[in-house]
Amino acid sequence: MSKADYYETLGVDRSVSDADLKKAYRRLAMKHHPDRNPDNPDAEAKFKEAKEAYDVLSSAEKRGAYDQFGHAAFEGGMGGGGAGAGAGGFGDIFGDMFGDIFGGGGGGGRQRQRRGSDLRYNLELSLEDAVRGIEMNITVPRMSGCKTCHGSGAKTGSTPKQCGTCHGQGQVRIQQGFFSVQQTCPQCQGNGTIISDPCDTCHGQGRVKENKKLSVKIPAGVDEGDQIRLSGEGENGGTGGVNGDLYVSVSLKSHAIFTREGVDLHCTVPISFSTLALGGELEVPTLDGRAKLKIPAGTQSGKMFRLRGKGVKNVRNAGFVGDLYCEVSVETPVNLTKRQKELLQELDDSIHDAGSKHSPQESSWADKIKSFLDDIVT
Repeated sequence: MSKADYYETLGVDRSVSDADLKKAYRRLAMKHHPDRNPDNPDAEAKFKEAKEAYDVLSSAEKRGAYDQFGHAAFEGGMGGGGAGAGAGGFGDIFGDMFGDIFGGGGGGGRQRQRRGSDLRYNLELSLEDAVRGIEMNITVPRMSGCKTCHGSGAKTGSTPKQCGTCHGQGQVRIQQGFFSVQQTCPQCQGNGTIISDPCDTCHGQGRVKENKKLSVKIPAGVDEGDQIRLSGEGENGGTGGVNGDLYVSVSLKSHAIFTREGVDLHCTVPISFSTLALGGELEVPTLDGRAKLKIPAGTQSGKMFRLRGKGVKNVRNAGFVGDLYCEVSVETPVNLTKRQKELLQELDDSIHDAGSKHSPQESSWADKIKSFLDDIVT
């Protein structure tokens, strides 16, 4: 089955700007995130499709190749394949192959600088930290440039030598009948150089394992699934290579009181029957402290009260703050004394004697049941 067009997947035009592309992706990622749709397998598939499309279109190099060649630019066998292909990927393969056939050279045969892999770090935050923003220290295991040889891979005092097979080009040309095709040099693996005297620390790789300590600034208002990009803090690309990026992905811990929906907060407040019936003032929690909530007499259980501006600051629009929604829920009294039970029974008898005056919903419900049963009998 053919893949959907990446632009259509994100719902954007082919001329979309980087900023609008990012907005479109974040909107879909938030809508289809698996944590928000635990019982919907289609949502997870749509989330993955949106991520794949954004990974390609957010890179100028990959987007250019996709615009020219479509999904064929990332199919297996095309220079190492995959939307995340680095050096020796689709751009060079197309240039080398078609350039050699028609005599242009296509920019191939040049030593390319390897880019290290991007990394992802999952950061779990409390609701309070996500709402207010925080600066946190994290430790990321990664491959970093070797400090002993400064990433060259060669022992101190020596230098890498030009590869005798490709003569420093990183690629070799193979004649296949009428066609001339270039491929990565098997001797130097595309580096263009050979390390005859490797560094004792990295053993000629130009990079070593380390636990990198980083400080991450979390902006106020981040939500589940948001990502913070730290440029150049991913893995090193090896001898002569550059670092990829680090993406810090935010997830939120469950909260004892509040649940979050975008920039709004929700909570359920237990309340006594007498307060609902007689009215009163209720103290409710907010992230800024306590607030007073006036309960009108005759309020029904399940009524939602809105406290404006007591929600979450919009991370993309600091001037907009969400609201807090408090749902009141009647708490049935338990462990009643004999006298308390007598009082409740007296109240119940008094209410029923008055008919629909005090219980209009119950009376209406009873009338509907009677009508329904009469219809069945007749």
